[in-house]
Amino acid sequence: MKLVIIVPAFNEEAMVGEVIDRLLEDKPKNLETEIVVVNDGSQDHTEREAKRRKVIVLNHLINRGLGGALGTGLSFAKNANADFVITFDADGQHDPKDIKKILNPLIAKEADVVIGSRLIGKSDMPIDRKVISFLANVLNLFMWGVWVTDTQSGLRGLSKTAIGKIEIKMNRMEASSEFLREARHHQLKIAEVPIRTIYTEYSKAKGQKNINSINIFAKLLLHRLAKIK
Repeated sequence: MKLVIIVPAFNEEAMVGEVIDRLLEDKPKNLETEIVVVNDGSQDHTEREAKRRKVIVLNHLINRGLGGALGTGLSFAKNANADFVITFDADGQHDPKDIKKILNPLIAKEADVVIGSRLIGKSDMPIDRKVISFLANVLNLFMWGVWVTDTQSGLRGLSKTAIGKIEIKMNRMEASSEFLREARHHQLKIAEVPIRTIYTEYSKAKGQKNINSINIFAKLLLHRLAKIK
């Protein structure tokens, strides 16, 4: 069976190499694994650092945002006939050892979409991020009728069925909620597993700014209202 790990990266020269090295060290031994870095119009040496590790690099000429990068990665996975997809942030906040936790429900066919939740059990997430994450979860429930504890997690897994059905059309950070909307629309089974998050000054600086959350929420609401009409 084949696993594609999608790593969206924008100006991640400082960390993308270390992230890839950790993924290569801890990649599942029982799966054919391809690491795909989607270089989303970076203006630094993200592409160079990724290519040094001899992984697949897909380049966007301009920055399209998280959703655009994930969409490109999913298209690659579909064409590669992948059995599973893992999405994995490039800023070093995820632990590659958690990939096994994500894969287990997929391999057992207990779920089609698995979210790695930073908020199940003990969490080191800063309080302001917890508040914003909770609001995002409530908004997601209101719009799509799906409740998960961490809608904005960048570590998630998809089954072959989900890879074939999910289409990401939103280009920016709101794509994280779009995954769940697509899962609900296609009646895919959703599960969550607890994951460890590695908070550093770098990952916190690279993460979504709190003020930008307002724009994301507004875009999602407008999208929902347009669907209702």
